[in-house]
Amino acid sequence: MFIHFRMFRKWKYVHLITTCFVLSIVMVCLEQLDNNVVSHMKSYSYRYLVNSYNFINESLGIGRKEASSRNNYQYLINHKDKCENQHILLLLFVKTSPENMERRQSIRSTWGNETYIHTELGASVRVIFVLGMHRNPLVRGVFQEQLWREDQRHGDLVQQDFMDSFYNLTLKLLQQFHWAHAYCSHASFVMSADDDIFVHMPNLVQYLQELEQRGMQDFWVGRVHRGAPPIRRKESKYYVPYTMYQWPSYPDYTAGAGYVVSGDVAAKIYMASMTLNTTLYIDDVFMGICANKVGVSPQEHIYFSGEGKAPYHPCIYNKMMTSHGHVKDIHYLWKQATNPKAKNFSSGLMGKLYCTAVKAFLLCRPYYLNTYPCKAAFL
Repeated sequence: MFIHFRMFRKWKYVHLITTCFVLSIVMVCLEQLDNNVVSHMKSYSYRYLVNSYNFINESLGIGRKEASSRNNYQYLINHKDKCENQHILLLLFVKTSPENMERRQSIRSTWGNETYIHTELGASVRVIFVLGMHRNPLVRGVFQEQLWREDQRHGDLVQQDFMDSFYNLTLKLLQQFHWAHAYCSHASFVMSADDDIFVHMPNLVQYLQELEQRGMQDFWVGRVHRGAPPIRRKESKYYVPYTMYQWPSYPDYTAGAGYVVSGDVAAKIYMASMTLNTTLYIDDVFMGICANKVGVSPQEHIYFSGEGKAPYHPCIYNKMMTSHGHVKDIHYLWKQATNPKAKNFSSGLMGKLYCTAVKAFLLCRPYYLNTYPCKAAFL
């Protein structure tokens, strides 16, 4: 009996330890669940129940005098006459950093080649690389000399004297729309893109030319984030404290990797940016706040990428607009995507059926973090 009692006590002790261990695991999982699921549920509920963010505009609003004093950065490199006395279909800003010279050169020799776009596609597109100063003051002078030489050769850099860093991306956004307003306000469309993105320029030009003929206005297209919650984990690169943004949901916005707005929207964004606090350093979210202030909503285009890289296949290239995450492979992708034979894969009834099956296989796998949604396979 005594031995049985001791065994019972030992079993209870093991049971207690096991229970505590399981509970600790559950608590950790619940914490992660709260960060990843509950926060999104709160955000979606907030976005669709409130469905208005006018109070955010009022909270972040500042006077024009304060805004102009905050954003009064000087140009170190500029080209005021880049668009002068010319019809411009697209003014394309590429967000880059001083050290990314190879990326800029790759873009110039592929999808950002203005001569190719003019002669082969019959469109006037101006590609401008926007950047700040190198963040390391010890090597800043060396990089500045390199940038001046690079610009003397290509004439496509626009630089202001703020420090080029992730936390100044909103300043780079302002740099783009302020430059567009001052020197290229007649452009039919304005695009903002990262320097690790691939743009299928033939597809994009054709798409924008059709829109221009229709006199498209109030146009903002890209990969849309709806009801996205602020990241509250301090270890995250995208951490936003409550003191910076206190609400559980952002206004709708497009992924900063690449999006296009019509010229009238670019003008409205510029005006809105002059009246809002720019301390929120996530530039695509700030773009959403500016657009919300002037009553412009983003439109989803399934072939504009978010964070992912598109699969390599001619059936994908046929409708591709942008794909994110390309540095070393940009020349290969440009050659493959613009190959005239790529169009043949989807021509005719059998070609369309074949490409639908291929895209469904490539884009609809549950474990594949695709650039384009599954529905892109059927449209």
